[in-house]
Amino acid sequence: MPPADLPRPRLSRNAAIALGVVALHVGLIWALQSGLLLRTAQLIVPVEVLAQLIELPEPKAEPAPPAPPAPPVRPVTPSVQKKVVPKPAARPQAQPLAIADPTPSPNAPTGSLAPAVASTPTAAPEAPAAPPAAPAPAAVQLPSSNADYLQNPKPAYPPLSKRLGEQGKVVVRVLIGADGVPQKAELRQSSGFERLDQAALATVLKWRYVPGKRGGVAEEMWFNVPINFVLE
Repeated sequence: MPPADLPRPRLSRNAAIALGVVALHVGLIWALQSGLLLRTAQLIVPVEVLAQLIELPEPKAEPAPPAPPAPPVRPVTPSVQKKVVPKPAARPQAQPLAIADPTPSPNAPTGSLAPAVASTPTAAPEAPAAPPAAPAPAAVQLPSSNADYLQNPKPAYPPLSKRLGEQGKVVVRVLIGADGVPQKAELRQSSGFERLDQAALATVLKWRYVPGKRGGVAEEMWFNVPINFVLE
């Protein structure tokens, strides 16, 4: 059979739908390429922007009414002082004079006409007497070993100390009784040499002393006795 006489095949339903979808996509692609879709977006977007920018106008605040003008200040003129004329003082009316009646009334109280004796003022309390002053401390008189009547001999110089050239000052502390007799002695300052110190202790215990006194009364008292050992 010739080709013109052959029957044409029919498109199925699925093929028609597929062709429609392909045609729709092709149309969209063509529209994007031609700029139709872009123009449509440009027309829609300004409308939305203008809708957002348009706002209702705010009501205008009416201006406050102007304050009324202050009244003008008038200068105060000093008021004229009125002279006050003093009124004349009323003359006192004459009072009736009272005449003393020598005859006393029977019901009048009786009393003496002797003048009242003024009360004597009470004497002010005397100030307390000042406390008695504290008694002055009794005078103290230290013992002494230089009285001529004591006749105390000079300390003996140890012979060995002379040969060795030992010399120095010794201070001995002596307890002197009320009778002038030494009770005990102790070394207060050493000369640096044992022989000189012992000779000084032995000497002060042999001496006699003028006892110390307190308020003129002799009493037991400590006394420092210096002794110098010097080679001549």
